[in-house]
Amino acid sequence: MKILVCISHVPDTTSKINFTEGDTKFDTNGVQFVINPYDEFSLTRAMWFKEKQGATVTVVNVGNSSTEPTLRKALAIGADGAIRINAEATDGLLVAKQLAEVVKSGGYDLVLAGRESIDYNGGMVPGMLAAFVDFNFVNGCVGIDVEGTSVNAVREIDGGNETLHTSLPLVVGGQKGIVEEKDLRIPNMRGIMMARKKPLNVIEPVSAEEATSTQSFEKPAPKGAVKLIDADNIDELINLLHNEAKVI
Repeated sequence: MKILVCISHVPDTTSKINFTEGDTKFDTNGVQFVINPYDEFSLTRAMWFKEKQGATVTVVNVGNSSTEPTLRKALAIGADGAIRINAEATDGLLVAKQLAEVVKSGGYDLVLAGRESIDYNGGMVPGMLAAFVDFNFVNGCVGIDVEGTSVNAVREIDGGNETLHTSLPLVVGGQKGIVEEKDLRIPNMRGIMMARKKPLNVIEPVSAEEATSTQSFEKPAPKGAVKLIDADNIDELINLLHNEAKVI
């Protein structure tokens, strides 16, 4: 089984975020980047298929050279090879079209991705990719088993989970549950050394128009000051909740 894992290069949630050029550009200075957490869950599941069923695993990213350390980390975790599509990942449609060309030319059976990236939270790429390559598609996946070309998958829905039976070829939008956080892997020294010798191929993008563009960024409004009310002053608490907070 040939598996392709789509990897997004996203800011660590602990990084301080700033914008430049009149809040129209994201300032990357001092920002630590990581593998998108949803993608990391899917990558870890791919490692299970590699170890238990002999699958080969390739990771792919759409981005410039700054994303290569993230791909190298995926190689250190255990992926066999990596592909970087040399384009800025500024639009979901553009990203899906670039990934589709890799899927078509690579003969992949299973494409694993996160359900969304934690920077823009668009949630569009896995579904559009499946449509472009005419693969079956399961989103919000919290469990998957493959036997031959037969697939049993579990996805999260409102109020519970839904179990599906489908077949390869398949695109999966994964999330926590496809593996648990305790199963995520930290690259060890041997993995890091081996990653330096694994192939990281850079390919040029196909022609594709962007369907969206960013006009501006805006930070959330700062939280208001906390007011402490004496535990015995219930009337004052009710007054503030009613007239100021307007929640009752």
